[in-house]
Amino acid sequence: MKTKAKFIQVFKVWVVIYPSITFFNILFGSYLIDLPLYIKTLILTVVLVPWMVFIGLPLVNKIQQKTSKNEKPK
Repeated sequence: MKTKAKFIQVFKVWVVIYPSITFFNILFGSYLIDLPLYIKTLILTVVLVPWMVFIGLPLVNKIQQKTSKNEKPK
């Protein structure tokens, strides 16, 4: 994988994970506050990794494909 493609992939992962973690913490943070950090992390990853792999990143990829098809060639 070329460097540019790696940076694009990193950006796409960040675009999905940052709002997902923020939203998850807004919704469930008060319920998880008294749990030990390793349990919070376990719960967070059990929910967000499948979200990223099966929904978040495929959605971002689909959006990227649609927008790149709409771009006019130079």
